[in-house]
Amino acid sequence: MANGSSWTKSFFVGIWTVLNFCRKVFFNIIFIVLAIALISIMMKDDGKILVPQSTALVLNIEGDIVIEKRYIDPMNKFFEEALGQEPENPEVLLQDILFALENAKHDNRVKTLILHLQGMGNAGMDKLQQVATAIDDFKESGKPVYAVADYYTQSQYYLASKADNVYLNPMGAMMFEGYGRYPMYYKAALEKLKVTTHVFKVGTYKSAVEPYIRDDMSEPAKEANKAWLTVLWNQYKTDVAAARNLSPTDFDEDLDNFLVKFEQANGDFATYALENGWVDALPTREQIRQEIIDIVGIDKNKKSFSQIDLNSYLKVIKPIYNLPSPNTNHVAIVVAKGTILNGTQKAGDIGGDSTAELLRKARLDESVKAVVLYVDSPGGSAFASEIIRQEVENLKAANKPVVALMSTYAASGGYWISAAADQIWAAPSTITGSIGIYGMFLTFENALDYLGIHSDGVGTTDFAGLSVTRALDPRVGQVIQMSINHGYQEFLNLVATERQMNVNAVDDIAQGRVWIGETAKELGLVDNLGYLDDAVKAAADLAKLEEYETKYVEPDLSPSEKFWKEFFGQASETIGKTTFVKQDSKLAAFVKQLVEDVDAITKLNDPNGIYAHCLACEIN
Repeated sequence: MANGSSWTKSFFVGIWTVLNFCRKVFFNIIFIVLAIALISIMMKDDGKILVPQSTALVLNIEGDIVIEKRYIDPMNKFFEEALGQEPENPEVLLQDILFALENAKHDNRVKTLILHLQGMGNAGMDKLQQVATAIDDFKESGKPVYAVADYYTQSQYYLASKADNVYLNPMGAMMFEGYGRYPMYYKAALEKLKVTTHVFKVGTYKSAVEPYIRDDMSEPAKEANKAWLTVLWNQYKTDVAAARNLSPTDFDEDLDNFLVKFEQANGDFATYALENGWVDALPTREQIRQEIIDIVGIDKNKKSFSQIDLNSYLKVIKPIYNLPSPNTNHVAIVVAKGTILNGTQKAGDIGGDSTAELLRKARLDESVKAVVLYVDSPGGSAFASEIIRQEVENLKAANKPVVALMSTYAASGGYWISAAADQIWAAPSTITGSIGIYGMFLTFENALDYLGIHSDGVGTTDFAGLSVTRALDPRVGQVIQMSINHGYQEFLNLVATERQMNVNAVDDIAQGRVWIGETAKELGLVDNLGYLDDAVKAAADLAKLEEYETKYVEPDLSPSEKFWKEFFGQASETIGKTTFVKQDSKLAAFVKQLVEDVDAITKLNDPNGIYAHCLACEIN
């Protein structure tokens, strides 16, 4: 027995020794990598990025255009760059693009602007409109603007149309698809899996839950979606047609008309684009290089024209550290981007607690005299939305005016948190409204029964034993629906009070229906149409400020978080990147969309299970 005990002890001691050794090796490797990075930072030459005396600014937007980047752990970001890996879903700040264009307009070293947009991903119409305006403003300098591409997506072409010279590769392509809303529906699949869907909602047009209770889009949803999508598409056509000096009727929306013109172009997309005036020429890449060289000269490697890309240019013109401003008056900007969730959330989602804390931080900051709540959200948790709205009320009680600015989306909960502001501004293309409430959950009693698994027992009340493994008592369903009805009435009362409207009038334009910004203004849901500069000026006017500066309110970082953020931020600059073209598979895109649809539901965490969320606001 003693020998057995001794052997067992030795066995576990041996395992622990191996594990401890592996642990030390792992952390030593991490330490060595960090040390090498630190030494390389200390020993490298100054490595300063210089703007050539005569150069082209290449506006290579790589990723989605956003008003706030989602949070990425500094260490993960460092190793991602160290290993030459591109982020899965890269993002570019709208503010950075606008700042670069404004600076380049007055920068005598920048002789021309090249729009190289093939890496640009999703961008709301409001963001495209602001970048387009900045390009127009740049052109006032007299410097030429070129758009060059092998192909253009619809969003990319919106910006490209602003160029003096729009070029497409002879083998390139472009098409206008318009806007559509074609979600996937899961009712039949859930029935085959024997999953029971319980839905509680208010609003004829509150279609967020339709994918789980139908296999097609309802007629009210089609009516509402068609209305705002048509307005959005008309905005696109009007803007692009004006930029290219064409008629809005030149867009071939009918396949029969398109086929006639496409046949005349011998089935060649590039020729079709040229003959219809969408592009100015079909030069090769080398021909484009030579044309730009004639303007800015050749680069130091004698391989192409002198150029600097967006990120490099930003590193030159943006200060590394934001120095304290001597101005004692500030208009604070609080960004609320993403799905509204309960609790504290990282950047990229809106946390009821964390976003409320940012508003509270602005309220307690004596230098802040007014606040712009910059909203880009389809909504989410009703509870979290109310927590945020209460902080807006606290700001107003502290005599600090609040202006809500709606970006691409400010629907459902996004409208809820905006409603109490002194003024509401929206872009003409903002997707807003969707004033409605719903609750939904799934139970699996039938699926479990099919597998031979059952749940049974006793409880002291009728509420005991509520679970996804058991059928829902109809009376509990009544309780939930009554709560949803109450939530909807609260939403109506809130909007009626803040917008000084009759409750019945609000109900007529609510019912979960989505509206486009310019229509929302006509209905009284927003006060003015405009963008960030407009909202900031409005907030300053409400606070009676003649001189002021803006500042973004950000979460406080602990000393250790600040250190690692700065350390990895500097270390990453010493690592070379490997760029590659990502090959997107249609199947992979479908699976990704499926996962995102499921994730959109599963991450919702309202404590009462009540949501003001516009899942129908995404467009294709």
